[in-house]
Amino acid sequence: MWLYSYFILPQYVYRNNSLKNKCLEEKNSYVKMLILKLMTKNKTSQGNILFPRKKTYRIERIVFMGQIQVEKTEIEGLCIITPSIHKDARGYFMESYNERDFQEQGLNLRFVQDNQSMSVKGVLRGLHFQKQYPQGKLVRVLKGRVYDVAVDLRKNSKTYGKHFGIILSEENKKMFYIPEGFAHGFLVLSDTAEFAYKVTDFYHPGDEGGLAWNDPSIGIQWPELKGNYAGNAKKDGYSMEDGSPLLLSEKDELWLPLSETFAF
Repeated sequence: MWLYSYFILPQYVYRNNSLKNKCLEEKNSYVKMLILKLMTKNKTSQGNILFPRKKTYRIERIVFMGQIQVEKTEIEGLCIITPSIHKDARGYFMESYNERDFQEQGLNLRFVQDNQSMSVKGVLRGLHFQKQYPQGKLVRVLKGRVYDVAVDLRKNSKTYGKHFGIILSEENKKMFYIPEGFAHGFLVLSDTAEFAYKVTDFYHPGDEGGLAWNDPSIGIQWPELKGNYAGNAKKDGYSMEDGSPLLLSEKDELWLPLSETFAF
């Protein structure tokens, strides 16, 4: 008879030396394995797996699975992370965070707080950072679509003052890792957006810093936004292309340009 497919870790599978050696040859010690075909026999025999006393299971084919793909950007430290999506007739399943998979990709992170926000179209949040307690952020969109931006504020970095932007959406399910030393912000492009992020340090209200979202020396091209820079970070004179207003907090309208802001 055939059994259903499921995931198991190799260290719990192998009682057969040849298969064990094959696993050890893999560079990734945490590789998950999908057993696509398992067959049962009534007799027990040496070399079986999982249930050695009553049944013998034989692996027909093994596929080595990686759960995330990490793409490095031209700015050191910024990473685009694409998870593996497992779809079927019921919907989909994905791992939004797995410490071992991230460590295997060189991302040795310790997150201490999870945050989530909901924003309507035209909301621009940013550009934010913490000065004495900088935060690394792993950001993603649960619903809707945003344009997400990070600006390098590390004064000894060869890309100081440079920025990188990416569309994050519920469709592409991409994540964006922004290490300490960056200003971060996003603009909502859909009717509403739910935004979630993990951070490596706690929120410290008295430690907030910010950077003008429209500083021409940085030159962020916010998609679907029109307007002209008037020498400050105020929203006056800006709107979305469909006529929706640009929405900023009072605090975000007061941030200064790069030449006058904090550097790490």
